[in-house]
Formats: sequence, structure tokens, C-alpha cells
Amino acid sequence: MRGLQTADLAVLGTTQIAAFESSQIAALTTTQVRSLSTTAIAALETTDLAAMGTAQIAAMTTAQVFALSTTQLSNLTSSQMAGLTTAEVAALGTTSLNSLGTTQFSGLTTAQVAALTTTQVANLETTDLAALTSSQMRALQTADLAVLGTTQIANLGTTQIGALTTSQLRSLSTTAIAAIETADLAALATGQVAALTTSQIAALSTTQLSNLGTTQMVALTSGQIASLGTSSLNSLGTTQFTALTTSQIAALTTTQVQNLETADLYALTTSQIRGLQTADLAVLGT
Repeated sequence: MRGLQTADLAVLGTTQIAAFESSQIAALTTTQVRSLSTTAIAALETTDLAAMGTAQIAAMTTAQVFALSTTQLSNLTSSQMAGLTTAEVAALGTTSLNSLGTTQFSGLTTAQVAALTTTQVANLETTDLAALTSSQMRALQTADLAVLGTTQIANLGTTQIGALTTSQLRSLSTTAIAAIETADLAALATGQVAALTTSQIAALSTTQLSNLGTTQMVALTSGQIASLGTSSLNSLGTTQFTALTTSQIAALTTTQVQNLETADLYALTTSQIRGLQTADLAVLGT
């Protein structure tokens, strides 16, 4: 097989390629593999393709990888998947990428995950996203995270959401933030909470806010506190409200203070009362 010229291999038809044994395909050099036409590649039996070494897989052109059928791709081993170059991974179409099993997907290297295009990420199946490890999650580009849909976000686990860097979290759309499960949001570290934009904080539902821990509440910046709407602020429990620092209390707008529930006002400590601005006290009702 190694004696065949690349020009010879380039003209092989689908019937001829399909007739080769797995051992013969496995014997091809990387140069010979690259000389096969895309139609020839598409004609390879799944068993023949599975017999190829990682070096042979990595040597394939992006056009050859793109020509692989979903059946062929779904039969690649984890080691073969890891052997794909970043360019080959980026060349996979949506249907091709979604044909991969969760085991194959979780076996991708961080470099391969980072190579995924925004179009690929936006169309990933929820099961594939849910299979990503913490390291793989951190490898996603901020542009990729920005295109994730609500269903994709909602299906991510606590560990995956918790693995995101502050830059990645800030890149999530407000609709994506609103789709985070309350348990996942409650698991965020204080640094992650403090990194959220004011628009993201304002997009949180009352259910999400009411499930934040006191340490997370204390981590909110003055700007984040001021971005909370009346209903959002009033969704906080008295325990959450009394955990606010004097700086956070001072950051409340007159509109927020004017619409505070009496239970929250009654729960304020003397230090928190002193944190209120004179303008805030002036708008308090009887």
C-alpha cells in the first residue's frame, strides 16, 4: 500500500476504496491519506476509518474532514477525536458536530474547544454542552458564550457554571443570565457575582435574586445594587437585606428606598439606617 503513488490514490473510486481492508487503510502514510479525494474519504467503511491512527486523522485536510458522514464521525474513537487539528474541528458542520457522542465531545482537548466557531457553539446540542468538563468550559471563547441560547444555559450544571471565568460570565447575554438555574447561580463565587454587569444583575429574576446567599449579596457592588428594580429589591428576604453593607445601603436610590417593603425597612440595623442618605429618608412614607 505504501508503494502506491499519491497520484494513484487520488484517482481511486468509491468502490475501490470500500474494497480495501482495515489493515490496508491503516498502512497508508499521512501523505497518502491526504491525497485521497473527498468522495473516497466519504466511502471509507467505519471500521476502516476507526483503524486509522491519530497521525493519519490529523493529517487529513479540512475538506476531507468536512466530507466525513455523521456515521463515520460518530464511530471515531476518543483518541482519534483528540487527534483532530483545531482547523479540522472548526471545519465540522453543525450536523456533523452534533453527531458526536458525549464521550467523544468530553474527550476534545481545550485547544479544540477553543477552536469551535460561534456558529458551531450556538448550535451545539444541550447534551454535548452538558458533557463539557470545567477545563473545557474555561476554554470557550467569550464570543462563543455570548451566543449561547437559554435552553443551552439552563442545561449546564453547577460545576460548569462555576467554572466560568469572570470575563466569560460578563460575556453572557442578559437573556442567558436570566436562564441560569437558581441552584447554579447560588453556587457562584463572590468574585463571579461581583463581576456581573449591572445589566446582567438587572436581568435576574426575583426567584434568582431571592436564592442568592448572604455572602453573595455582600459581594454586590454599589452599581449592581443601584441597578435593581423595585420588584427585584423587594424579592430579597430580610436575612439578605440585613446582610447588606452600609456602602450598599448608601448606594440605594431614592426610588428604591421609597418603594422598600416595610418588613425590609424594619429589619435594617442601626448601622444600616445610618447608611441611608438624607435624600432617601426624605422620601420615606408615613
